[in-house]
Amino acid sequence: MKMKKLLFTIVYLVIVLSLSAQVNFDLGVKGGVNFSKMSFDEDDYSAESVTKTHFGAFGRIGWDRVFIQPEVYFSGKGGDITDPQRTLTNINFKTVDVPLLLGVKLIKGKLVDLQIVGGPVFSGITSTDVEGGSLANTSFYENHFFGVQYGVGIDVLFLTLDARMENGLGELYSDPTVAGKNQTFMISLGFKFL
Repeated sequence: MKMKKLLFTIVYLVIVLSLSAQVNFDLGVKGGVNFSKMSFDEDDYSAESVTKTHFGAFGRIGWDRVFIQPEVYFSGKGGDITDPQRTLTNINFKTVDVPLLLGVKLIKGKLVDLQIVGGPVFSGITSTDVEGGSLANTSFYENHFFGVQYGVGIDVLFLTLDARMENGLGELYSDPTVAGKNQTFMISLGFKFL
């Protein structure tokens, strides 16, 4: 229900802003590095992050300092988990991520813009690879989950550089004894061609 209210608010803002200001469009490609980690609701599980990559495309619809930024990209995520029996589980999964971000330009210049962004992200899991440990049963892993992304970005002419945090809102892993979510820190470099 909260997700529906958030999407309704974003659509409402887009309509109001488009009626009152000139609309600017950007389109580009992006790629970067993910530092991904699983977190569990039981303290006996310890997690280490893994390094993965992402690549895809983004759009930007803006009105002066405010903009909407939809994206779609392929991403690798996961983590290394040590369970209470001290056995290691290596979790790797690939996703198609679709964030819908609301942004505000804190600095708007002729050559450089500095902005903050935040919003919901939907992740559909395309493959899951789990090795070893008590978390190896893939039937306990979801095939999609929702999260929220937030961070900062800088544009220099046609180049963009973003640093973002993604926190999973829904459980990625859930069995009768333990549940886990994904967290990812992302650094992206993009190129605007439109």
